[in-house]
Amino acid sequence: MTHPTDVRRVRQPAALAAVFLRLFGRRPTLLDLYCCQGGAAAGYAAAGFDVTGVDIAPQPRYPFRFVQADAIAFVLEHGAGFDFIHASPPCQHDTECQRIRGNDHPDLIAPTRAALELTGRPWVMENVRGAAPKLREPVMLCATMFGLANYRHRFFEPGGGFALSAPGHPAHLVPQAKMGRPVPPGHYGQFVGNFSGVDLARRVLGVPWMNRDGIRECIPPAYTRHIGTAALAQLAAQPVAVAA
Repeated sequence: MTHPTDVRRVRQPAALAAVFLRLFGRRPTLLDLYCCQGGAAAGYAAAGFDVTGVDIAPQPRYPFRFVQADAIAFVLEHGAGFDFIHASPPCQHDTECQRIRGNDHPDLIAPTRAALELTGRPWVMENVRGAAPKLREPVMLCATMFGLANYRHRFFEPGGGFALSAPGHPAHLVPQAKMGRPVPPGHYGQFVGNFSGVDLARRVLGVPWMNRDGIRECIPPAYTRHIGTAALAQLAAQPVAVAA
């Protein structure tokens, strides 16, 4: 059964969430796998989702409902009960600095994809540039697309019938500070590794609750607010695909 809706004319996240609530009598639910300190979660919450985060490590800074568990095991058991799923498998395996140091980290992209596909739910999987060749038709998002003073490229593989597009990508005209150095006037910071300027990074990326450990790997909430808005529009337009 389908429901008539004016969702194509609705563009603001709050309005989309209201459409979903009117159609289904509840808020849309989102499962945030490998959630860390909740950068992605904050964006989805701003879009209107009721968020549950899962991580194998304790995450006392996570600002929403949290379950400490193995992400793949959890999504296999519970993923079908959520309307939309976000997954950010650990990126260390594909970061240049970790390869230079000779550190060995597990590659969880393929196992995570396999688990997501078994849920039957729409989903998106995120990772860094080094992992992009492993992702299927990923969409790149940059902080400049959302008016943020940063160049944090992240790659998102959509799946389960979800379609994602990127806003226009402004040219990178502002110089970046050298990695690990204070950010001089007129520059953008590189908030990775043991970077300088936690307070600045919090303001720029929109993550005031995070510490340095969370910031250097986080997805800025602006990215997932964009993704969540697209997901809500598609869920409301295709109600038969909404989780029971």
